[in-house]
Amino acid sequence: MSEQSGEKSFAPTEKRKRDAAQKGDVLRSRELATAGAVTVGAVWMLAAGPWVLERLSETLRAGFVWDRAAIDDFEPGQLIVSAAISALPPVFLLGLAIIAVSLISQLGFGEGRWIGGNMAPKASRINPMSGLKRMFGPNGWIEMGKGIAKVGLLGTIAWFWADGRLETIAKLGRGDLFGQLSYAWHGVIILLFWLAGGLFVIALVDVPVQMVRRLSRLKMTLQEMRDENKESEGSPEKKAAIRNAQRKIAMGGLIPAMKEAQFVITNPTHFSIALTYDPDKAHAPIVLAKGRGDKALAMRELAAEYQLPVLEYPALARSVFYTTRERQVIREEHYAAVAAILAFVMSLKRGEKRVRPEVSVPVTLRFDANGNLDPASVH
Repeated sequence: MSEQSGEKSFAPTEKRKRDAAQKGDVLRSRELATAGAVTVGAVWMLAAGPWVLERLSETLRAGFVWDRAAIDDFEPGQLIVSAAISALPPVFLLGLAIIAVSLISQLGFGEGRWIGGNMAPKASRINPMSGLKRMFGPNGWIEMGKGIAKVGLLGTIAWFWADGRLETIAKLGRGDLFGQLSYAWHGVIILLFWLAGGLFVIALVDVPVQMVRRLSRLKMTLQEMRDENKESEGSPEKKAAIRNAQRKIAMGGLIPAMKEAQFVITNPTHFSIALTYDPDKAHAPIVLAKGRGDKALAMRELAAEYQLPVLEYPALARSVFYTTRERQVIREEHYAAVAAILAFVMSLKRGEKRVRPEVSVPVTLRFDANGNLDPASVH
């Protein structure tokens, strides 16, 4: 049923998740980023409080001090610049800390990657119809419900914070300047910590919800699963083209050896061994080339092109393959078998009609296709 209707009932694969992240569809939680930023702000205010309060006090004192020089050379612009310079260093540090926390919290959900393309302008973001769809669609209702819950929780926290401080806040203007600033500063720090705690509670609920929504959004149909599997593994046509290319490359390196060879023995499908015998060069037949898989197939194709006899001796082909290197004389235990085959090949070249010889391989040199000793293999 799901195959016919195109129902998205399969969990997204890792590749689909990676592709979605490349397009900007990553797990996001604004509440977590906001909670982290508020916490950093509160910690910064707690740690940098004396420094900032001192700078603010100095700036305020300078603004309320009037002497003859200030009257004669009144420059309000210089006073504003001086106040800004006093406040900028701590504010700059706070900004850097908040940016760092926001990036870390969001990059963590985005698999730790920065996707520069996500900063590019997208028409869908300013499209009124898309905006209305987001506002009045299911996601819009979910976001509105989250917003109401968030305002309710944070408003309750703020009310409890202010409930025991209203009288003191109302009397702040009657105390000394430093005391007023100090009380207000510490009060704001406490409020920020409380609000950060509330935001973390919201984030604990929001993150699992976002995970479920993203997984639901990225679910795949059966056809999409098949297409991805086909793309990752490659189509049969593509695989065949790759094998042909590999075989051509292998054939290019085999040509000199195959031109020199006298005959080829095969498995018949997995192994090929090209041999020759020249008493002036060696006392026994030499393995000119050997291969398995695509290389073995390339050797058989070249053998057909050069009209070399190709003889099927599975046990002997495996045995020579696993016991002899290229450009090396065969083992003494193979002399009798290879000599019989060589005599048969020579008779074919003379036009004689002889029965193909039966050869044997010593039990200690019989191998299976994986190179394991196989005493029970047939020759």
